[in-house]
Amino acid sequence: MTGKYPTHTGMQHLVILAPEPWGLPLSERLMPEYLKSAGYATHAIGKWHLGFHRREYTPTYRGFDSHYGYWNGYQDYYDHTMRATLVPYKGYDMRRNMTIDWQARGLYSTDLFTNEAVRVIETHDSEKGPLFLYLAHLAPHTGNPEEPFQAPDEEVAKFAHIEDPERRMYAAMVSKLDQSVGDVMAALRTRGMLHNSVVLFMSDNGAPTFGVHSNRGSNFPLKGMKESPWEGGVRGVAALWSPLLHSTQRVSNQLMHIADWLPTFYSAAGLDVRDLGKIDGIDMWSTLSENIPSPRLEILHNIDPIDDYAALRRGDWKYVTGTTQNGKVDEWYGESGLDSKGKSQKYDVDMVLNSKVGITITGFTTKLQLQAKKLARMSQNGSTDKGDGSKPLKLLSEMAVMSLRHQAEVHCNKKSSMSSLSNTSSETACQPREAPCLFNIRDDPCETTNLAFSQPLILHSLEESLEQFKKTMVKPLNVPGDPMSNPTYWNDTWVNWKDDTVTPDDSIKVLPLPTSPPSTLSFMTVLSLIIALSIVTAVMKLSVNVTPQKSSFFSKFLIKPKQTDISSDQKGEVQ
Repeated sequence: MTGKYPTHTGMQHLVILAPEPWGLPLSERLMPEYLKSAGYATHAIGKWHLGFHRREYTPTYRGFDSHYGYWNGYQDYYDHTMRATLVPYKGYDMRRNMTIDWQARGLYSTDLFTNEAVRVIETHDSEKGPLFLYLAHLAPHTGNPEEPFQAPDEEVAKFAHIEDPERRMYAAMVSKLDQSVGDVMAALRTRGMLHNSVVLFMSDNGAPTFGVHSNRGSNFPLKGMKESPWEGGVRGVAALWSPLLHSTQRVSNQLMHIADWLPTFYSAAGLDVRDLGKIDGIDMWSTLSENIPSPRLEILHNIDPIDDYAALRRGDWKYVTGTTQNGKVDEWYGESGLDSKGKSQKYDVDMVLNSKVGITITGFTTKLQLQAKKLARMSQNGSTDKGDGSKPLKLLSEMAVMSLRHQAEVHCNKKSSMSSLSNTSSETACQPREAPCLFNIRDDPCETTNLAFSQPLILHSLEESLEQFKKTMVKPLNVPGDPMSNPTYWNDTWVNWKDDTVTPDDSIKVLPLPTSPPSTLSFMTVLSLIIALSIVTAVMKLSVNVTPQKSSFFSKFLIKPKQTDISSDQKGEVQ
């Protein structure tokens, strides 16, 4: 949203927990604000998670014309409540702009957000300007801890061949997400907007294979997972589609960071990236469109002074010092994706080509090609240029899909065997809490061989770069949770509890505050009480029901990213 590294916004340590009164600094200008100034209609759907303790931190106060979704990091897929992780706070979290949407109860989140996206596209007035639509689905993030996996029964039934109930439910959740992408693409085509659109489908981090909010997703064969500095945490999947791209149907190897999307979209819209001021993001539009070398030579993955770890990438080299969760996520986890428990299903290219996305873009491409041929016959020089900056796209074929699948695969260092990683020699083993580690990510994407001892000059050079980044780093903004955030005091809803007027919606009936403010009770005391209650509950309740329940055009299309790092705009009016 800002085009900056988290170290330059104070967001480099963990995430904003629901009871914590902080957010992305109001001094930062966000992508929707820039695009709105350029004449775009701006709409956000789904997850926000950039702060809400005061209304000024919420979407419609930060550049979006509208927002339909939730303010926290996750919610229950059906009842739309959000239960905090460390304290027993639970409240309703679904809004249209600042108004609570009670009518959403009982309806599946993915469907709600998809329907809203289609509605925004159908009602968009192109005469007034282009559209920027930010659709941040809940899926496939888990919901509340008591029922983390949720999907409609009929969707779960499609994956009966998957024995593991949680993996089966996960597949169903992804399947609903796939259908959503298809519906959005079809809506753009129906409105005649697809010919001048740039569509990005991306992940914000690696899968949390186990632990808090585990969705059983797999980063195999990459090392680590979400909230770790390893490739399994910082390398993400992304797919970019547009008739405005000149080099298509390929896997991008260009080095890129999530901060690059702001200047890249701004450039694609024909706007001057100098308007963005001093940011860390780099304009990658020409790189992605023309398939030319990336101007990005270096990526700061993160510097976290609280957890005491840092990771930096320069070219093929990656430097890691320290780690997260006391080293508990420093291994290789997850299903391979090649073998599965239960009946194994053969990869079916026809399901990709005949999915709603496949049909939409293939039919659209065919129409473009017919138009181009007609123009070519009419043109004296035989040019197939449509004159609007776009080029006729190649038809998506079975051969193309299989080729892209193969190109997107990640292969570990051939000198290392995944089964023998625990027996790595002391010289090449990586113990980041004891000494920095160095990897050649091009040759060793799975981070199996530490080259710190054999490449001391490169190690030292990266350490010097890291020191420079530390000089410009701001302090993490994290603050302790505030007991006054408890939805119990606000009609069991999450609200802007720090506002002078704490009722942004007339439907919220504020409960009387206790005479003795709960702020006198420290957050750690509250946490201690929860732990004690949890122990009592565990003794009384011997079993907990976990109801599991997703697959996708893009999950089938690009299984593994090749080389992009996705860690968390022209007068032609790109949508």
